[in-house]
Amino acid sequence: MADSKEKLFSDFIAPTAQEWRDKIEVDLKGADYQKKMVWKTNEGFNMQPFYRREDIADLTTTKTLPDEYPFIRGNKTDNNQWYVRQNIKCEDAETANTKALDILNKGINSLGLQIPKNELSADYLEKLLQGIQADCIELNFSTCQGHTLKLAKLLVDYFKAKGYAPEKIVGSIAFDPIQKILTKGKDTTKLLATAKELVEVFAEYPNFRCIAVNSDTLNNSGAYVYQELGYALAWGNEYLNQLVEAGVPVELAASKIKFNMGISGVYFMEIAKFRAARMLWAQIVKQYEPACDCACKMYVNATTTEYNMTVFDSYVNMLRTQTEAMSAAIANVDAIVVTPFDKPYEQPTEFAERIARNQQLLLKEEAHFDKIVDVAGGSYFIEKLTQSLAEEGWKLFLETEDAGGFLEAATKGLIQDKINETNKLRHANAGKRKEFLLGTNQFPNFNEKSDGKQPVEVCSCCGHHGANECEKPFAKLETSRLASDFEELRLQTEKAEKQPVAFMLTIGNLAMRQARAQFSCNFLACAGYKVIDNLGFATVEEGIEAALAAQADIVVLCSSDDEYAEYAIPAFKALDGRAMFVVAGAPACSDDLKAAGIENFIHVRVDQLKTLKEYNAKLGIK
Repeated sequence: MADSKEKLFSDFIAPTAQEWRDKIEVDLKGADYQKKMVWKTNEGFNMQPFYRREDIADLTTTKTLPDEYPFIRGNKTDNNQWYVRQNIKCEDAETANTKALDILNKGINSLGLQIPKNELSADYLEKLLQGIQADCIELNFSTCQGHTLKLAKLLVDYFKAKGYAPEKIVGSIAFDPIQKILTKGKDTTKLLATAKELVEVFAEYPNFRCIAVNSDTLNNSGAYVYQELGYALAWGNEYLNQLVEAGVPVELAASKIKFNMGISGVYFMEIAKFRAARMLWAQIVKQYEPACDCACKMYVNATTTEYNMTVFDSYVNMLRTQTEAMSAAIANVDAIVVTPFDKPYEQPTEFAERIARNQQLLLKEEAHFDKIVDVAGGSYFIEKLTQSLAEEGWKLFLETEDAGGFLEAATKGLIQDKINETNKLRHANAGKRKEFLLGTNQFPNFNEKSDGKQPVEVCSCCGHHGANECEKPFAKLETSRLASDFEELRLQTEKAEKQPVAFMLTIGNLAMRQARAQFSCNFLACAGYKVIDNLGFATVEEGIEAALAAQADIVVLCSSDDEYAEYAIPAFKALDGRAMFVVAGAPACSDDLKAAGIENFIHVRVDQLKTLKEYNAKLGIK
């Protein structure tokens, strides 16, 4: 059998890369190869449509095994088990405890407990953790940054009183003063001195981390993948360096840092991001000369982003979070939080939280993503993507270090300015439909109403405003979701006395009128207009009569470019200002049409958001 296989393979000659390229160009029939086939990433590099073994021949990272330095292939060897985490806002200890016990019986094995600073006491923790076996799950805590040390001491006292073995306690406390500089512009620099004592409190707990790098904050603010990667590394290095400078052994310092990263919707890029992050972090820690390579491991909790979530057509959020969770699972992260689909407009319901839990359980129990370590390892495309992303992330890391380190850059507003610039660009791209949001700026649900749903404003304030934190303001991140501009427009339309009606006057060439009517319906429905499509009219007069009978506020002429010279001006004159007149397309005769008084054109090159805002203004909707 082996001989026959060898003979079979010898009958085929492997095509060269150039031969593949030549074949693709033949199939493209003259179309530009670079425009059609090459992925030009936001990270500043291009990805080819195909890769071969020789493309990764020089990568040393492919020679390592899982759980080997630099840990690009993850920290696991026997399986890909990760913690399924759900966060709980603990306003009341008994209520939070009841909820925690309930979800622990429904597949959750990691809790994120947000505790109000005013409730910190031994009695509160006793009530909160009643019946919870702290040595069987992952426990993560957060509170006001100024009270984190108090919480740490209370936790250690609790663990000791219960007789838990320190090595059995897995979890974290989210101490990250720099995050509040970024999100609130508050001066929390004095709190950084607490880090050393905090680490020492948990020194005997090898699997409990107490210094957080919350780069999911950047992700939720619209950061590109390479930006979150590069800044997360600089952020972590800032804490590591300060701890080492304060006299904490590098092995202990590194073991107490946890990365809470986001997951955007760029599927393969996110797989590459987590792989690159582990590799680069290992190399950073290595420079501090730890006693063993195990200190170089990165611990990552990944949370699906809120940035691309939407209020309208919100069930699509489940599709987004599912692919995002898949990216993180394939990339071998340590814990995952799936954001409930309804979070953009309400406190997540029990149903939404159940769906979020089950999304991870499906990946484990049905897709078996927890069985294979580094399933992406060896993929020519992902290995090359990981390397390219690592290079760009490393450049940003070095740039930040040259600026004095992450803290210095944050206090100068350099980080905030860069991320806000990206956020602004992405909002502009969404407005021009260069970045799609299904159900928002592309293929909206024509009949959907908000039904009272209002976007929830994001607030990262923990309520602590002591003198140490408010001495001087810094620049802060802009956290508006990508869909927010379109949602504001659509909600504005809903408040109008009458829902605007957009009528498709379809005439002429069948294929072109159907295509342009479909495009126009999708374009205008994004503003919440009622759209009426039609099979076609024999004359423009017949179409105008039908539009007026339908009480149309907007009449969209849908035909071919050649026929617009025949139909557009007569239709415009027949309408006689009784509704807004729009031409679907950018025909060669546009100048003639404009000279006749036609001023509204919609096509793929116009700024959709700007155009719809102008239409609302013309319709008197404010």
